[in-house]
Amino acid sequence: MRKALNIIIPILICFLVGLSASYFQADAIKNWYPTLIKPVLTPPNITFPIAWSIIYLCMGLSIGSMINSGSERTRFFIKAFIFQLFFNFTWSIGFFYFQNPLIGFLNIILLDIFVINYTLKSYPVNKVSSLLFIPYLIWLLFATYLNGYILMYN
Repeated sequence: MRKALNIIIPILICFLVGLSASYFQADAIKNWYPTLIKPVLTPPNITFPIAWSIIYLCMGLSIGSMINSGSERTRFFIKAFIFQLFFNFTWSIGFFYFQNPLIGFLNIILLDIFVINYTLKSYPVNKVSSLLFIPYLIWLLFATYLNGYILMYN
């Protein structure tokens, strides 16, 4: 039962962080974001909640797998996970709530660093945990491109 909770609780935390962030961005997504000049590669708005649902699931599975691995470095990975989750949450506030692509861009660069760090350092310890972060990393690099484009052209 404990091993199941080690996976279920992180998944729920990831979704709660995402849900909390959506509260801060809802108004801007409706009123501000549509007015921005965006790249042609910008996906339709419906793509974002679908992608993030998959990513939050993978993120929770990743840290849950790490916790269940029993590695002596588990505490390090929990801290690294919390740092990236914090920057994941605060990106929405900087970019959408404050409607500031520069703050968002600086934030997402830090988030990129934390996610790359987690992904690379977790691989030798728990390959599954690392591989579960790959969809997040790919989406995050794409989001960095979108944020950078918006910063440059608005």
